[in-house]
Amino acid sequence: MTQLTIVANIKANPDKIDLVKTELLKLIETTRSENGCINYDLHQDNENPAHFMFYENWESRELWQIHMNAPHLAAYMAATEGAVAEFTLNEMTVIG
Repeated sequence: MTQLTIVANIKANPDKIDLVKTELLKLIETTRSENGCINYDLHQDNENPAHFMFYENWESRELWQIHMNAPHLAAYMAATEGAVAEFTLNEMTVIG
């Protein structure tokens, strides 16, 4: 199995930064205990507090897919509906 790295960028609407941050923080403990999660680290941009980034490593894409369909992720999506201005996700593989 090939390890999968995920880089997820979340940009909150300026008036919703605290809401988005609170909801993102709620994801960490549950996700870190999921099968296949190697690390799940949330970052906030030092100069743009509306920009958050998850750096994640998973044992396989299949296990990450299970995470993407987990109830706590659905709850996050519902809680932040209309609060996120932009979301990008990159699936990456270590090459060196």
